[in-house]
Amino acid sequence: MSDSDDEKESTVEQVVERLAGRFPEADRGRIAGIVSEEYDALDSGRIRTFIPTLVEKGAKTRLRREFAAEGSGAGA
Repeated sequence: MSDSDDEKESTVEQVVERLAGRFPEADRGRIAGIVSEEYDALDSGRIRTFIPTLVEKGAKTRLRREFAAEGSGAGA
């Protein structure tokens, strides 16, 4: 595993842990998938310092939308 793979795995695990606490109704695998997608979307950027923060923000937004839709009866 390369350093960038280790970095991604560590970041994804940390963000999943935080979001699992904020979205206990969400399947942990679903959260991990969303976080990985958000990470991959930002991974090609040159400035890597903010990737964990941006990944968490993007995943949190998607989870809020997804679970707000389910809660309103509108479906996903």
